[in-house]
Amino acid sequence: MTDYRLSDETRAKYKKISTASVATALYKRGLRNQFIQGVAPCGDYAENMVGQAFTLRYMPAREDRNPMTVFRNADHPQRVAVETCPEGWVLVMDARKDARAATAGSILVTRLAMRGCAGVVSDGGFRDVHGIGQLDMPSY
Repeated sequence: MTDYRLSDETRAKYKKISTASVATALYKRGLRNQFIQGVAPCGDYAENMVGQAFTLRYMPAREDRNPMTVFRNADHPQRVAVETCPEGWVLVMDARKDARAATAGSILVTRLAMRGCAGVVSDGGFRDVHGIGQLDMPSY
């Protein structure tokens, strides 16, 4: 298995690079759409968030087939993502740019922080945005 961990030295260097510089470097390499539009920080963060992306894609769920009890299942994709996102990585959630349903709240973001994840990004909604913004966990 390949080890994809960033060294502390590399992580420190990346924290000094602007988002615009990263986007331009990717663009020059032919990767023209490697960003999410419309996200904003939930808090005021002292340094840039750096980490590999660990992705989760949300699919629309029928209300009659998706009761609250499904979230108690240990195999639920959201729970699996939160419990398996590697230390130092960023959980990136694709919600199809639909903020009508929350992709996470302060409990899940706190769990990611406690597990040592580097941050969380969603193009959907968050519950408890004020509480998430007060955590020591970059969240966008």
